[in-house]
Amino acid sequence: MKVLMINGSPNVHGCTYTALCEIAGTLEKHGIDSEIYHVGTKPIAGCIACGKCKSGKPCIFDDGLNELAARLDEFDALIVGAPIYYAGPSGQSTAFLDRLFYSSAAKLSGKPAAAIVSCRRGGASAGYDRLLKYFSINSMPIVTSQYWNQVHGNTPEEVVKDEEGMQTMRTLGENMAWLLKCIEAGRGAGVAEPAKEPRLRTNFIR
Repeated sequence: MKVLMINGSPNVHGCTYTALCEIAGTLEKHGIDSEIYHVGTKPIAGCIACGKCKSGKPCIFDDGLNELAARLDEFDALIVGAPIYYAGPSGQSTAFLDRLFYSSAAKLSGKPAAAIVSCRRGGASAGYDRLLKYFSINSMPIVTSQYWNQVHGNTPEEVVKDEEGMQTMRTLGENMAWLLKCIEAGRGAGVAEPAKEPRLRTNFIR
């Protein structure tokens, strides 16, 4: 089993990375691999609703998303991490996720997912809520912890001192490992995945 972790911070080894590494360490104890994908510091385009990806073509923007999307079948679960800017996830993280979920929703559907956020002081719960909506719209079981998945600090060294935050990350890792093992055991026992009805879309205008 393998978990994809998306680091939506411009700082490759910053506070968000520190929190993700704490989760990765817990997963490793359970024999579960993980890989951290750094969104990076180059410009990340937002979705322009061109619809090209829905016709089976890659996204028109070449900023690393297509390469990651092509690999999604390698992963059994997803964890998204982002720093908090102005009470919300970083712009590059949401731009990346908007396009990833729009173009590759089918590859992600049904996989357990979790979000974590890193902030100096405030805005964590609002940003955390924003990230969770990517999963709830796509039939992805949301993995929780003992508290909202957040760490506090302005540097990686400060984040490590956030004892409750780091424990929250470890608990999240434990819960993710448990759910992945339960899913694997269920499949081995012949438990079928949830049946899906044909998708209905309705507007509020008649």
